[in-house]
Amino acid sequence: MSQEAVPEQEAAREQSAPEQGPPKGLLQQMDELMAALNADLTQLDADLQQSGPAAGTAPHTTPPAPRPPAGDEPTRF
Repeated sequence: MSQEAVPEQEAAREQSAPEQGPPKGLLQQMDELMAALNADLTQLDADLQQSGPAAGTAPHTTPPAPRPPAGDEPTRF
């Protein structure tokens, strides 16, 4: 990359970014993103709780164990 490209990229970046005061640190950005994600998940959970179980679905059950053969025949392995 040439040295001339760096000032041009910085100028383009400065023009595209609105003035918001000092830049935020990475930790602060992550905290804000996690808070927004948590709020979205909380809202999704509330929506799902209100809608109840999906129609046509049964609760998960374990199938019964196979029964041994009937009669006096010995079991063959």
